[in-house]
Amino acid sequence: MANPIRLLILLSDESSERMDLPRVPDTVEEFIEQVKNSSKLSGDIRLQYKDVDFGGTFVNLSSTSMIKDLTTIKVIPSASSDIILSFIESVPSDLSDLDTSSVSLHTDSDDTVILSSSSSERLRTEPWPKEFNIPPFSLETEYQLEKGNAEYTKNQTRLTPTSKMLSDILERLAEKIFSYKAYPTDADLGDVAEALTRKYPCLRQPDSFNESYGWKLRLKTKMCNYRTQLKSHGLASELMVNTLKSKSREDPVPLPAKNNKKARRGEANYYPQSSSKTLETLEQERISLLTEVKKRNNERTIREKMARTFQFRRQEIVDQKPTIENLMERWPALFQMEEINTEFLRVTTVPLLTRFMAQLDKYSPQLLKIIRKKGGTTKAKTATILELLDQDADADVRRECVLKALIIYLGECVEDLIKEYTMSQKDQAKQELESTVMVVFVFRENSSPLQQPQDIGIIIDGVEVLNELPSVSSGVVMLFGLCYALNMEYPQGFRFTFEALQKILLELGSNKMTSKIRKLKGELHTAQ
Repeated sequence: MANPIRLLILLSDESSERMDLPRVPDTVEEFIEQVKNSSKLSGDIRLQYKDVDFGGTFVNLSSTSMIKDLTTIKVIPSASSDIILSFIESVPSDLSDLDTSSVSLHTDSDDTVILSSSSSERLRTEPWPKEFNIPPFSLETEYQLEKGNAEYTKNQTRLTPTSKMLSDILERLAEKIFSYKAYPTDADLGDVAEALTRKYPCLRQPDSFNESYGWKLRLKTKMCNYRTQLKSHGLASELMVNTLKSKSREDPVPLPAKNNKKARRGEANYYPQSSSKTLETLEQERISLLTEVKKRNNERTIREKMARTFQFRRQEIVDQKPTIENLMERWPALFQMEEINTEFLRVTTVPLLTRFMAQLDKYSPQLLKIIRKKGGTTKAKTATILELLDQDADADVRRECVLKALIIYLGECVEDLIKEYTMSQKDQAKQELESTVMVVFVFRENSSPLQQPQDIGIIIDGVEVLNELPSVSSGVVMLFGLCYALNMEYPQGFRFTFEALQKILLELGSNKMTSKIRKLKGELHTAQ
């Protein structure tokens, strides 16, 4: 039986309420409705929770797994409706129906200076949803659909939409899809098509796969046309960067479908719209950051300047693909633990460290059950790790062991990702690490895994980019975060491990998985 939870709801600086729930809600949307009903609120709101791992900073609530007993929840009223990207604030008349349901990222709270510091510069605030909500259509279309649903319920008669209805449905869906991503995958479009026929069964197509495949094909064509329409007006940076004119700067013979710069790992803000500030102003901000990072107790100023320069920095990283040495020289703040977390949040809208650790702890019992059942090589290689877990290890050691066991279970080599040394091997380690591409290194006084590490860090392209990390699991998650922040490929040889971290733990792009990761996810849910 689920345990009841007690929450403190902050409605404003001068108003708060206690809220008791019998259990943690399944979705953020359900929780928002409960908060609105309990506090008698109207209109659109979003929620933040107080994250104790970051000194009580309020972080956007993107998963109910972050809600525990005695959690403090902050209510943020949504700003007046505005399109999700600032470049669509003023559009030509033929695009005047663009979706305006998204929210501004700017609030008056200092704690929320995470994604953007200016109300005029919009970023996406949500990842692709687990369940796609169909937007409202025109009154005439809604009336016809309701009438069609009633007829379908009565005698299974399907509705054949008129060209006007079809145009309205596809246009509104395209707008909604674009509010999440410019280049939806086949799996994304399949989700939308299924959501449409689930809400309006009168639109089902009995002669197509799962009765919605025809709608998926229509949406695929519509999104191509929708992007073309936006590009023709020069509206979206994430679209304009993939025009032949832009590609010709890097490729003398550019092809329309080759080397497109687009999100492939669930990024919400892969290539954000250019800042309204001039390049000279942003470069001055960057230069001032070089001074600020050298000051003590200066986290707030660094956070604000990093937020103001996000679009500038992200486009530089995606366009120029600078070396690690160059990035560390130009953006040293990006190689701090707090800023890796924040940059990951800007890129994906998902909190990194808190979500990762919460999900890892949630799935650990089921994962260990699955691993203990395996025989052969997996059993032999995980025997020592599983013995450590039976010795009443602390939380950091348990997480380290679970991650190592997961890597082995997926058929990959732990020693190629997590390199462990004793303090007496420092000279040997230095030579080895200089030739590595991407690893987490660990130094201990002796070879015992229960020994508290003296140093934990990350090497990328032979360069030490982080050190003095609190745990091995933190090292793995920071390396994962850097792959997003620096737009790097996952470490070679760890395709399945990082896919599991992305799609199972962080739930990014989880509607399309390799068969191995899909099987693991199914076993995890079956074992619960």
